[in-house]
Order: sequence, then C-alpha cells, then structure tokens
Amino acid sequence: MLYGICALLAVAFLGLDQWLKAYVSANIPLGEAQPFLPGIMELRTVHNYGAAWSSFSGMRWLLVAVTTLIVLAVAVLLAKKVVRHPLGVFACSMIITGGVGNIMDRVRLGYVVDMFHFEFWPSYPVFNVADICVVGGAILGAVYYLWFYDKFDKKGNDYGKNAAPTE
Repeated sequence: MLYGICALLAVAFLGLDQWLKAYVSANIPLGEAQPFLPGIMELRTVHNYGAAWSSFSGMRWLLVAVTTLIVLAVAVLLAKKVVRHPLGVFACSMIITGGVGNIMDRVRLGYVVDMFHFEFWPSYPVFNVADICVVGGAILGAVYYLWFYDKFDKKGNDYGKNAAPTE
C-alpha cells in the first residue's frame, strides 16, 4: 500500500513537472517572465544546460549518466526493501521522480527547462518541479536517516517484515 501511494504521488509530481515545463515553453518566451506569486515568485523560461547553478554546463551525457546511476541506486534501495519506513520510502520516491523528470528533458531537449524564480532573491537560480522533488527528497532522506533509520530499517531490525516476536 505504501509503495503504491508513493508511486502514485511520484507519477503525479512527474506529470506536473512535465506539464509545467511544456506550458512555460509554449507560453513564455525564453528569458521572459510572468507573475506567479506577485512579489515572491515569477515563472521565467530558462534553459539549463548544466546541473544546479549551471555547474557542469555542456556535459549533457555525463549528467544523464550520473543522474541515471543515482536514480537506479535509490530504486535498488526501495526494491531490496533496505528503506521501509514511510518517510524513507517517500523521500526515495521523490528523488527518483525529480531525477527522471530532469533526465527526460536532457535526453529529449539537450537541456532542462526551469521556471520558478524568486523575485525577492534575484541571484538565486531558477528551478523546476523536478528540482523541488530532488531537494525535498534529499532533505526528507536526511531526516529519515538521522532520526528513523537506526530504529526502523537498520540491518537486523525486523520493522516492516512482520517477523514473529522472539522470546
């Protein structure tokens, strides 16, 4: 049930990411902006040829390969049920979602479409829904690891395995 709910949320976030990227690409010329949350955030069409803060710009296939490896590693953690606590499962599914969303852009377009820009922080990079998923998933993953992993999912712990109690 937990995996199904997280999968549905992941598909919904991926759909939102791809829809929003298509919307801004079709309706807001490159480099232009339109109000979203006036005074806080605007939608601005940007093509990012690199990773965060445009690092590794122009290294499209390296970024695709590295992101794919990360997504596969996190998927293995879920498939092997290394991560079983709901917070950890949700964090992993968000990291996978964001990675897949940006991989799709890089493979299909050669760049990632970004659109969210803080008006009150002009030097902060423009980002997208996939980036929010990756960063949010990483933060939740850190919280999970620091406060829940040892108690629930550490090797030898029977949480989530329906093990019979030992006497």
